[in-house]
Amino acid sequence: MLEPGDDAPDFELPNQNGEPVSLSAHDDQYVVVYFYPRADTPGCTTEACSFRDSWDEFADRDVPVFGVSDDPVDDLADFAEKYDLPFDLLSDEDGSVSAAYDSYGEKNVFGNEVTGVFRNTYVVAPDGTIAKAYEGVDPDEHADQILADLDDLQG
Repeated sequence: MLEPGDDAPDFELPNQNGEPVSLSAHDDQYVVVYFYPRADTPGCTTEACSFRDSWDEFADRDVPVFGVSDDPVDDLADFAEKYDLPFDLLSDEDGSVSAAYDSYGEKNVFGNEVTGVFRNTYVVAPDGTIAKAYEGVDPDEHADQILADLDDLQG
């Protein structure tokens, strides 16, 4: 897990519309980068909808939110449309960006070992370093926790 103060790995990934999105395009602001295992599954839907339901508060703070999974772009487009998600979902099909953020690897799912994305989140500071790191987050409460931490960070 990356720690506060570590450099945030830069990335460019396609969003749900197939358009490239890069972290470095947001160097002057805080950015939330959350990693989730699979689009349109119960926990991932709960987490995405919590960000959606708090979207105005993130927008008021000028904080973009990027959801990253190893789903293909078409699956992300369907997920975003189905739940009216106002933020970018990014397709990391080979897991390389997720791995750079220590959020990809072997895990146990219903008794089976699989390779995939871990449910972790990072707040990246305007200077490109990790400001906050969250491992194995609770999808229900996560957006509110990040908003409270952003209030502390932004003073």
